Amino acid sequence: MKLFSFKLLCFRSLCACLISASFHFSVVAADAEQAKDSLERLSQSLRQLNFNTSFVVVKNNQAEPYHWLHGIVKEEIDNSLNNDEVELEILALLNGPRRDILRINNTVSYIEPEYAPYSISSEQISGPIPTVFGRDISILENNYHFVSVGKNRVLGRAAQLIRIVPTDSHRFGYWVWLDQQSGLLLKLAVITRKGKLLEQIQFTHLEITDTISENLKQLKATELPKIIDLTIAETSTDLAWQVNWLPSGFESIKSDRHRMNTSKQAVEFMLFNDGLVDISVYVNPSKAKQRAVEFANDGATLVLNQVINNIEVSVVGKIPLETAKKIVNSVSFNRKLITP
Repeated sequence: MKLFSFKLLCFRSLCACLISASFHFSVVAADAEQAKDSLERLSQSLRQLNFNTSFVVVKNNQAEPYHWLHGIVKEEIDNSLNNDEVELEILALLNGPRRDILRINNTVSYIEPEYAPYSISSEQISGPIPTVFGRDISILENNYHFVSVGKNRVLGRAAQLIRIVPTDSHRFGYWVWLDQQSGLLLKLAVITRKGKLLEQIQFTHLEITDTISENLKQLKATELPKIIDLTIAETSTDLAWQVNWLPSGFESIKSDRHRMNTSKQAVEFMLFNDGLVDISVYVNPSKAKQRAVEFANDGATLVLNQVINNIEVSVVGKIPLETAKKIVNSVSFNRKLITP
């Protein structure tokens, strides 16, 4: 009888554990689904809403202020009833020399002090806000988990906190606070696995309107610089070396040979991306025979280089130090380095 009671007790305990585990799994799955829904709403809001906003990028105890405008306007085609939508966007750095990025649909123009104004063909501008936030967020699901944490208050508005958690130790996590009313971004933080804050973006102003702003109306009437042909530059170049290890999910985006704008040093270059993070690898001749690993951080961005046998290899990206070291050590050469 005692043995029967003991078995019954064990059975009940097992059932309770299974029910508890099942309930926990259901809650986690629901949180993940809610988080993904919030990020998908963010993507739609960034593409469809008219907004006028300002934010600061805070890193290394310094703040870089930006002004960001986006809008959609309908354009009549051939005086008919058919209308086509024109998407307009401006991102401007407010401190220092003028640096503006302008976009009309798939034409993106850069206004920078170092160069004459030029345009490229692109669906999105490249800036501090990860471009994936305006795209299909599901491309991150193989390498990141989405977690809905809870509600908070940012910029005087009710906000939902979502964590984008990497599935391995080779990446940083991203915390995003989304406006509950509009779905737009209010704050972003880059966090290590141990919870250390590396860099954050804090929005200081957000205005959502039914019509586009005067600045966007002026942009629509502006003739942007001619698009430069990047077809050759974007084609993968056959380089003298290869990267033999990268964190899972990173794919080669492009490779080329060029000269650095500042030093005029000839380099070979490869760019990799996992949907959220870019990793750049540079290889160039060096006058030094050997040099141990050197690195520096700019917020979440790491710059690491090493010289072996008169060849310098550099890695740049928002990645942990150990990840960058492993990438540098994986570079191998299949022939003598060729530079322009």
